[in-house]
This record gives sequence, structure tokens and C-alpha cells, in this order.
Amino acid sequence: MSVSLNQIKAPIASELDIFEKKFRESMKSRVALLDVIMNYIIKRKGKQMRPIFVLLSARLFGPITDKTYRGAALVELLHTATLVHDDVVDVSFTRRGFFSINALWKNKIAVLVGDYLLSKGLLLALKNGDYDLLTILSEAVEAMSEGELLQLEKARRLDITEEIYFDIIGKKTASLIASCCAIGAAASGANGDEINRMHEFGMKAGIAFQIKDDLFDYGSDDIGKPLAIDIKERKMTLPLIHALSNEGYWEKRKVISIIKNNNNDKKKVAYVLDFVKNTGGIDYATKKMLDYQRESSAILTSLAKPEESIYLQNLVDFVVERKK
Repeated sequence: MSVSLNQIKAPIASELDIFEKKFRESMKSRVALLDVIMNYIIKRKGKQMRPIFVLLSARLFGPITDKTYRGAALVELLHTATLVHDDVVDVSFTRRGFFSINALWKNKIAVLVGDYLLSKGLLLALKNGDYDLLTILSEAVEAMSEGELLQLEKARRLDITEEIYFDIIGKKTASLIASCCAIGAAASGANGDEINRMHEFGMKAGIAFQIKDDLFDYGSDDIGKPLAIDIKERKMTLPLIHALSNEGYWEKRKVISIIKNNNNDKKKVAYVLDFVKNTGGIDYATKKMLDYQRESSAILTSLAKPEESIYLQNLVDFVVERKK
């Protein structure tokens, strides 16, 4: 039986409340405009997956402390900064059902807000001497930037192989979740090997998370994500990559031509969606996602007793079973 996110949050409900207060405090500014925007960002918060990963990872190795809260705030500040900048880069005017910062305050202010959030995260870590946490997260931000640029480079030629796909999502998505798990462990005093293993656990869970996200593109309208959005944005994801790898030259050429030149034609996009479903792309991606879920579980089992790791395990299960 699947577990809800509220059930997963239950053992850290009071800690999440403390985190939210500390996070809100870390965003404060004496500039009125910035304060208005920071309050707007707080109101449109998402599922809080990353702080949950930090707090549940920390519990495996010791009590949750002020350093744990700072680690969770550091992740959320830098993650929010990247989202604000992403909306500018992608010319996106909505996020999580709300208007984006650039939609309401234009690009110039949005870029500066992203910079402000980044600086607040850096200062939070530096003022408290959390150099270990800052190192872990800085490496993740470097990887995220490389992943975005690699995806942009490959989108022009649509020549992404399965190996490149995993390189992109490992950098773009999984590296941040991996850093959450490593930061939680480090904040609780875990040793170097345990921190590395938690980072590896987070990478596996993060890859499963992204494959699930990519599968939504081929689902139905009730999943909360527009259908075929990745195809319209010329993103080559695992279901499509696998489907193309099993086809002959002419069929492959036809599908790639649609993605390049007709990605707003509903009938032609529907043809691509059916092509991916009928050639086993969905089944293959689902199998890969479940493989990564199992591998992440095996790492967790090797690190902690079941009664200690059950909630983190449930979180990974939620990641692959979620409906949106």
C-alpha cells in the first residue's frame, strides 16, 4: 500500500515547522521590494521534498540540530535561486500554478532576486562555518549548471544517447537530491564513508525521480503536467530515446523531423506519443526507474536498520508512485 507524503512527513512534522520559520528568517531583507518578493516565494512553496530528504537523512545518524536546519535552508535557498533563474532562461511565466517572478516583476528583477537568494545561502553557511555543507552543495550547483548546458547543446542536434541522458539527469536533478542526503548525514556527524553512501543513495533516488517526471509526458491529463511538453520543448527523454534506438533509419528520421519542425502540430505530436508507447519506450523507462529505486533501497538497507530508515524508504517509494 502506497504511503502519502503527509504520512512520510509525520515523524518530522515539528522539525519541518521549525525549518520553515528558520527558512523564512534567512530570506528577510531590509529592502521593501525584496521582502515582498520573498514573502511571495514562501507562499508558493511546493512539496518541500528537498528539506524532507535533508531532515530524514539526518535522523539516520543522530539528532536534528541547528546545523541540520541550516543545511536544509541552504539547499532550499540555492534551489529556489536556480528555479528563479530557470524561469528567466525558459521564458516561463508560471511555476506550481503561480505566476513566476519574471512574469510579475520582469527579467531584470528576477535575475537579481536569484542572485540575492544565492548570496543568502552562501552567507548562511559561511557565517556559521558550515564549510562541509557548502562544499557538498556547491558541487551540486556546478553539476546542475553543466547538466542544463549539456541538455541545451544536445537539444539543437537531437543526438542524445541513453548514456548522455543519464549524464544530464544525474547532473540536473539527481545531484541536488544527492546533496540533500549527504548534507543531512554530514550535519548529524556521519563519517566520510557514510556521507558518500548517502550521496550515492540520493543520486539513485534522484534519477528515479526524474525518470518518473519524464514518464508523465506520456500519461493522461490527470497527472498535473501538460502532455507532450518535453516533445514541444525538444527534450529527448528516456522513453523516446529507447524507442528511437530500436527503429530503422526512415522511421527515426520521421520522428526526429516532427520534434524539430512540427512540435506544435497536435496530430504529429500524437503520432510521436503513440510511436513511443507502441515501441516499448514507456515499459523500458519504467523498468529503469524501478531498477534505480531498488538500488537506492539496497544502499539504505546497508546503512541503517529498517525501523530507522523506513520513512526515507517510503519517500523514495512515493517519488516513483506519485501521480504528479
